[in-house]
Amino acid sequence: MAATVNTPVYDLLGIGVGPFNLGLAALLEPIAELEALFLESRPGFDWHPGMMLEEAHLQVPFMADLVSMADPTSPYSFLNYLKSVGRLYPFYIRENFYPLRSEYNKYCQWVASKLPSVRFGTEVIEVQHQAGLYRINVLGPTGPETFQARRLVLGTGNAPFLPAAAQELMDAAADTAAAGAAVAADTAVGKAGLLLHNADYLNRKAELQAAESITVVGSGQSAAEVYFDLLSAQPEHDYLLNWVTRSPRFFPLEYTKLTLEMTSPEYIDYFHALPEGARSRLGAEQKGLYKGIDAELINGIYDLLYQRSLDGPVRTRLLSNTTVEAASLTDVGIRLELKQLEQGTRSTLTTAGVVFATGYSYREPAFLEGISERINRDEQGRFAVDRWYSISTEPGEIYVQNAELHSHGFAAPDLGMGAYRNSCIIREILGWEYYPVEQRIAFQEFGFAAGDSDSATPQISLPTAGASR
Repeated sequence: MAATVNTPVYDLLGIGVGPFNLGLAALLEPIAELEALFLESRPGFDWHPGMMLEEAHLQVPFMADLVSMADPTSPYSFLNYLKSVGRLYPFYIRENFYPLRSEYNKYCQWVASKLPSVRFGTEVIEVQHQAGLYRINVLGPTGPETFQARRLVLGTGNAPFLPAAAQELMDAAADTAAAGAAVAADTAVGKAGLLLHNADYLNRKAELQAAESITVVGSGQSAAEVYFDLLSAQPEHDYLLNWVTRSPRFFPLEYTKLTLEMTSPEYIDYFHALPEGARSRLGAEQKGLYKGIDAELINGIYDLLYQRSLDGPVRTRLLSNTTVEAASLTDVGIRLELKQLEQGTRSTLTTAGVVFATGYSYREPAFLEGISERINRDEQGRFAVDRWYSISTEPGEIYVQNAELHSHGFAAPDLGMGAYRNSCIIREILGWEYYPVEQRIAFQEFGFAAGDSDSATPQISLPTAGASR
């Protein structure tokens, strides 16, 4: 069946519809000068469905929605969503700035349903560049189609990351099952064990809880949420529960106000201008600024452990400073080879189920192979992302969303910075500011400016209002 070529030439075509590209679609909706289309392979918007735990909430306030930090008057704001569904007063009475994760997901689904530029069930197969245009070949609900666009915005998101030991075991299980029942992409089933990434946690929770023992591996918020959820249900199922983290302690997310100033335009300016080696070093050092655990959750875990200890030892182990070096399937479960990082000592742990809450990593989509010569790369082969989020050899043709952690710093995955990044991308495409883009919001200075000297007059002030539309 030949592909249908859609005649309109879009000013930009977004590939992937997560929160960031969905926010871009919402902010573009009132701009008559730009015609955009956003494609997503999934049948609808669904944000981390495997981690929609009942009490889980965002780690950013509700103003970090899709649009408010760029346009507080937008009809696609979280507050307008609450008003539209009759939940504004309950949210007000709740007196909590942090929306539930499931609530945020429903909000995004509401926004997606109102945007004609967003199309689901459409998988991008190939991208080419011909006669000054990008040709996007897709497989949609009615078969093959081809779209044309002057620019691309990549928002394909991150994929579940597994450490090498777990990935090897997963691959082996998948190979074993190739001739029989299918194995989910992030789940491995052995003779006596179940191994999965937390992205699949709710789907396999009942299977996990039927096991005699469960081990959670990971250091951040997701690991803590899974551990707390399993700890809460432990008396009903009577499994042994372990938590293994390579971090030297259970780090809380640093959320003090001067630290939060690092999620700012000027810190991105500072970070992006650093040498590549310095950025890499800082990236490793700053994981606690965006991968830490909510302090309230840490305290809740401790309080529950304390309460359970009234009746005797709690059937749980919390192993910090410990990394998983290898994993293997045995007749009695999954054998984890552990190393205590400070002591340098080794031990083993056999468990019936393992949840790897080890985060996500960016994987380049295969369809970029057709335009590889139009993409700039750094010395390590990663996207060379310019200050305004473009990676194309011809500036301003291909933009990325949340694929610039190495170049722009830890604010890249921050939902609160999504509207800022989208405002910058829109400005670069239009050539003028539709949404005012802040230049300086922090009281602190992150580096020396040219011409700095001790004779300069100290001055701390917030900037005045930016340019209007």
